[in-house]
Amino acid sequence: MRLSTRGEYGVRAMVALAARYGAGPVSLAEIAAQEGISLSYLEQLIVPLRQAGLLESARGAAGGYRLSRNPAAITVGDVVRPLEEIALVECVDSPDKEVCCERRDTCTTRLVWERLRDSIAAALDSLTLADLCPRAA
Repeated sequence: MRLSTRGEYGVRAMVALAARYGAGPVSLAEIAAQEGISLSYLEQLIVPLRQAGLLESARGAAGGYRLSRNPAAITVGDVVRPLEEIALVECVDSPDKEVCCERRDTCTTRLVWERLRDSIAAALDSLTLADLCPRAA
């Protein structure tokens, strides 16, 4: 399994915002330049993060984005989930039996995929943006 740039860059952008928490809105152009991320790509990543309630935006000359709550209250899992699927196989993530194979209910390996998904989720949820801020410098 490999995390895509959506998850990686999304976390980096959110850590950049966490490092400036309480200092007012930050422009996406500033974050893009700081993190070496294409501005147009960053704009695409911000949409699901905002829809997930993790970001607030401010318009105007001093506008930009800021975290909707304290960095200690936002886990890395909160950031990754709107951007990536954590499940390794489709049948573990989908409640729709039509999406996966007919062996779903009797699959002998499904337990492995469920445990991997749960372990990954637990690792992502064990760290907050505040935990990563000292490393952002």
